[in-house]
Amino acid sequence: MATLQIREALRRAMVEEMERDERIFLMGEEVGHYDGAYKVSQGMLARFGPDRVVDTPISEAGFAGLGIGAAMAGMRPIIEFMTWNFSLVAFDQVVNSAAKIYQMSGGQFPVPIVFRGPNGAAENLGSQHSTAVDALYAHFPGLKVVTYADAADAYGLLKAAIRDDNPVCFLESELTYGVRGEVPDEEYLVPLGKARVRRQGEDLTLVSWGKQIFNVEAAADRLAADHGVSVEVLDLRSLRPLDHETLFASVSRTGRCVVVQEGFPFSGVAAEIAARVSEACFDSLEAPVRRVTNRDVPQPYATELERMVMPNPDRIVDAVLATLGRR
Repeated sequence: MATLQIREALRRAMVEEMERDERIFLMGEEVGHYDGAYKVSQGMLARFGPDRVVDTPISEAGFAGLGIGAAMAGMRPIIEFMTWNFSLVAFDQVVNSAAKIYQMSGGQFPVPIVFRGPNGAAENLGSQHSTAVDALYAHFPGLKVVTYADAADAYGLLKAAIRDDNPVCFLESELTYGVRGEVPDEEYLVPLGKARVRRQGEDLTLVSWGKQIFNVEAAADRLAADHGVSVEVLDLRSLRPLDHETLFASVSRTGRCVVVQEGFPFSGVAAEIAARVSEACFDSLEAPVRRVTNRDVPQPYATELERMVMPNPDRIVDAVLATLGRR
């Protein structure tokens, strides 16, 4: 096992795949000469040259569209958005072209492309640079949406995304690029659409994904130590496709569910999961499904206000105890 930062695990995945398949190339703002805005692509320009690590103008609609065309022509692009907030400039390209061309062409043009970059809030970036786009892109059939919590999953999921023949939105986190974790020395892939039980428990299923898993695990530790509550922690990893089998099996066994989502509550992924769990596990549920999400306001700039708006261990603990009837 190698101990890597998440940025290093992502880089290793891209380098290995580019060495394996010459059709793969990386394109985006500052990915080459600057080594990436977050140093994820550090050293890749020197390794692969400017034809395969391509610096672009500040024009997300332009280079996203170019990547989609390249994918239709047989290439396998990796498109880096400096932040998923900037992907909204290319929204038409992603949802009206990448997501729909395979269906509209009657299967003649697959679009094997990965859109990747940091998603959601970092620190003190204000509302325009802090949006979590999970629900936005998961809404559209034709797109796959995946994310990770640790270095091993970052490595395995990105390799699987690059090999997938469908457009994949790969959601990263600026705040966790420097987090270290163990990654197997040998190559391995994490199948898209397969959730991971990170912690087994009996009293309630805590569902989340991405960097909110850190808050969920902190809350699970406190619930066990301070309240004697045993929660099962389910990391979805993939929002599209969703692993219904693992999700429903866990909730059917524990009888209770709390979903933790970074993002707005209205029309969110947590709302969709709550609806599906309520429909499929109705006879097993002993309490309504609860959600812990961002407050329904634009992201504030100030640090203390950010903490109030975002999910945190305190809010998660309170939601679990309320679901158990202890609040």
